Amino acid sequence: MDFRGKKYERGSNWSDPEVVELLQLWADESVQLELESCLRNQHVFNRIAEVLREKGIHRTGDQCREKIKKMKLEYRRIKDNSKAPRGGRTWKFYEVMDRVLTSRPALAYGSLSGSMMAQQVLQGSMVESYHHQFASSALPFGHSQHPELMEIKCEEVNSDEHCLTPEPPPAMSYQQGSPEEHEMERAFLERAQNDSPISRVEIPIETSVSPSGFSEPNMANSSRIQNVVPRPGFSALHRLRKKRKGQRVKDPLDDLLLKTLTSQRAMEERFLQMEERRFQRDLDVEERRMQLEQRRFELEREHEFRMFSVFAQMLSILKQSHSGSSSSVAMPRGVDFSQALSEIAGMGGGGGNLQDMRARLLTERRVDMYGFCNPSDFQRSPYLSARGNIANIFRGSTEEGYKAYHADKYDEDKNPNGIINFGTSENKLCFDLMSKRLTQTDMNLMEPPLLQYPDWKGHMFLREEVARFLTYYCKAPAPLKAENVIVLNGCGSLFSALATVLCDPGEAVLIATPFYGGITQSVFLYGNVKLVYAYLDSKITGTSTRPFQLTVEKLEKALQDARAEGVTVRALILLNPQNPLGDIYSLSELRDYLEFAKRHELHVIVDEIYMLSVFDESATFHSVLGMDRLPDPQRTHVMWGISKDFAVSGIRFGTLYTENQDVANAVASLCYFHGVCGPVQHKVAQLLRDRDWISQVYLRANHARLKAAHTYVTDELKTLGVPFLNRNAGFFVWIDFRKYLRTGTFEEEMLLWRRFLDNKVLLSCGKAFECSEPGWFRIIFADKTHRLQLGMQRIRKVLEEREQEILAEEKERPCQSDQDGKADSTDEVIFVSRHQEPTCAGSSNLGDLIGLLQQQMRSSDWLQKNTAEQFAQEKPEIYDVFSKLVGKQ
Repeated sequence: MDFRGKKYERGSNWSDPEVVELLQLWADESVQLELESCLRNQHVFNRIAEVLREKGIHRTGDQCREKIKKMKLEYRRIKDNSKAPRGGRTWKFYEVMDRVLTSRPALAYGSLSGSMMAQQVLQGSMVESYHHQFASSALPFGHSQHPELMEIKCEEVNSDEHCLTPEPPPAMSYQQGSPEEHEMERAFLERAQNDSPISRVEIPIETSVSPSGFSEPNMANSSRIQNVVPRPGFSALHRLRKKRKGQRVKDPLDDLLLKTLTSQRAMEERFLQMEERRFQRDLDVEERRMQLEQRRFELEREHEFRMFSVFAQMLSILKQSHSGSSSSVAMPRGVDFSQALSEIAGMGGGGGNLQDMRARLLTERRVDMYGFCNPSDFQRSPYLSARGNIANIFRGSTEEGYKAYHADKYDEDKNPNGIINFGTSENKLCFDLMSKRLTQTDMNLMEPPLLQYPDWKGHMFLREEVARFLTYYCKAPAPLKAENVIVLNGCGSLFSALATVLCDPGEAVLIATPFYGGITQSVFLYGNVKLVYAYLDSKITGTSTRPFQLTVEKLEKALQDARAEGVTVRALILLNPQNPLGDIYSLSELRDYLEFAKRHELHVIVDEIYMLSVFDESATFHSVLGMDRLPDPQRTHVMWGISKDFAVSGIRFGTLYTENQDVANAVASLCYFHGVCGPVQHKVAQLLRDRDWISQVYLRANHARLKAAHTYVTDELKTLGVPFLNRNAGFFVWIDFRKYLRTGTFEEEMLLWRRFLDNKVLLSCGKAFECSEPGWFRIIFADKTHRLQLGMQRIRKVLEEREQEILAEEKERPCQSDQDGKADSTDEVIFVSRHQEPTCAGSSNLGDLIGLLQQQMRSSDWLQKNTAEQFAQEKPEIYDVFSKLVGKQ
């Protein structure tokens, strides 16, 4: 499926049945009203093309629009001539076009023996059935079909060019004039020889329709030929042609045609000149941009060289001081040289390896690393408890954007300038399939047990069906048991319930960032359970073989740091497939994570809500329930729901599978607050039971639509030169917009996010997912074609404007290099390069430090804001120590 469409040549042929189907759709009153009410009508013709494709006519929106345009031109040509061509034939679609364009009653025509015969609109069962078929196919326009129908019976033609401009029949010639004139002209023609002057003179006796649409009768009236009278001394033929030529010059239509053609030629020449100027201007702009880019690159390299020299000197001094050499200098009490070194380099304190420095940076950026917010920093409400005040002040970009979207939601008919939502992870591609299945007769059941309180774990018939469903699609080695299944109203409620029964208030669960931000609200706001972050980044270093890769080493580091600060960690959360990255964990990775949790006696909560949304055959999903042996089955709990995989996020249904009956009973106690109503449980059970429809119909269509939409969005990103993570699961793409940030800060990221929202497109920024690197965004691609096209156009507009602003600022400040925060992120290994850092033991720390220094240079304007003079005034004791060490060297 080509979402962007292509321009086709004007000579694309349409058969008569195809033209009839096109006119049926175009002539609809609702379509005409929409075409008249909007300036840009490409989306209307795109939907006409979709209806035609359902009828077996494969045309694009551009072809439909071009065909209607040509037919309107043909109609205007015939109408401006004030009469149809002579000879009894006319354009077969004229009356239909005339009815639509002048609001005349619909007529149907048939061609019979070269003459036109008006026919009444067909009545009867055949027309009624056809009207029903057209009305159902025209549903995308949101209006019912006009009650009048039309049928056009056309003669067989080879191409639509013949259909638009028919060949004039032999009868279309001048028959007027006296017999004497015809006899005289015939005599002259018979006497003419091949080499005689008369044989080389064109005698326009018959008229034909010209390609421009003007016929000879318009240029010279046949009645004038009758008035030619022979004169003595001149041949009759010469007098006849002279008379006609003189009258043709006098005809005002000739002057009008000449002026029109002259104006058209002048306009074309002017247009070509403007195009040449625009092309030259674009070349000049591109050349200036390349010059600025080259200059920026040179400044960057010079700056890096200077910083590297200073860094090397500082490392040398540090090494001498630690080796106990005679040049070491006593430091004042309370001053840590490694901390001073980090602050001077702009890295934020602490020293140590790369993970240590990044963790301290992130700790400084947040008020509370584990608690998300500190209520003492905000104004308390006297009407709320401490937890109520936290919930009251807990606001993020996700909630703000979601609220703005619902206040100004995009609708192609009612609100075409509204906000397009690319921020909420919903599948909007399969509403047609699900609405049809959920309204079938087997879904409609209302028995007394469904209207009564159920077992809080869920009705047994539903739990049994869930167990069979998960056994089949998770490829479990043994049948799963219904008594281990618990049903709640969504996976968010499952996160809240599990956090409550597994952790005490103030304890924590471990999770890798970036992650789905809704978990924060489900875990922290509900039970006052904190989150400990294992920060992932886009660089490939050490054991990481892909961007944002989760490793056991990173989990170990985050766990030990939390325990060192006195935080008790009770559980580990795994998202597979991962949201927002789209990563799918391999069996070996899953086994490593579960073994890590077993060593530290951690519960593992595995969220597999995108289990059936892996849309590429090259990617293979492995469920935890499909493993032959779980390292710690009593502490392993798997979640799944229907909101993502079955495109019904409005139906709140989630299920938990755990072999720990203590956990199951504790969660079931909270199901009283999060239960699913009986009729919905029946519908879900019927849906999960229909295995053939799920595998053969729904999943095939869903995967094909997801793959096509993903291909369109990623192709657009490649055209824009924007890096992204190319994954094959979920509804989202993790995009790198860091080069569009003036400075590598989350404040600048939020400004870019608001810029998108002001241009009526909602995205999710990296801060909403606790990403450690500013500038990353998540876009949802599981949407209809026309919304994807319009949304990507708005995104392109914002990025182009932002790029022009940054280039203008660089031009104004050519000597500064603080734009490095938006440097080419392909260096960070996204989908282009595969750079590996040195891994030898002797140079790993130094390589990490150098890499961090380069990253800080590209993501911060610290060096421009913190000069040596300013630093000497703010921290004179550290500056003195550093100056003495440099002097000693």
